[in-house]
Amino acid sequence: MEIVLLEDVKALGKKGELVKVNDGYARNFILPKKLGVEATAKNLNDLKLKKANEAKVAAEQLAEARALAAELEKDSVTLSIKAGEGGRAFGSVSTKEIAKALSDQRKLEVDKKKMVLAEPIKSLGTFEVPVRLHREVTATLRVKVVEA
Repeated sequence: MEIVLLEDVKALGKKGELVKVNDGYARNFILPKKLGVEATAKNLNDLKLKKANEAKVAAEQLAEARALAAELEKDSVTLSIKAGEGGRAFGSVSTKEIAKALSDQRKLEVDKKKMVLAEPIKSLGTFEVPVRLHREVTATLRVKVVEA
């Protein structure tokens, strides 16, 4: 029996593959656990449509990420913190504050988890913070930290 896999099955194949298995294995394991469906003309056509939709959605997400990256790199975000002598800050600026400032100042919503900051910013000045918007798109956000 030919089966179209809906999930990865160890030692059998990856999701979306067409595999030939014994009838009993298909009836007793693959089909009841919804790991695959029988390879009929309708199921194969549905699978092709689903793959086309997934590709379209992935392309739209990539385009959105590139547009947001261009928007982020255009300008900078300014944060103010209390500072002592020599520009040493009392406290630090984390990705949470940067995301909130970005939302307030530029009306852009970016998840704080997408910002790659090795350690919190603890001094005054301008810093470049990489933002991973997509697997293929990384933007650089300029953050200006000034004395309050």
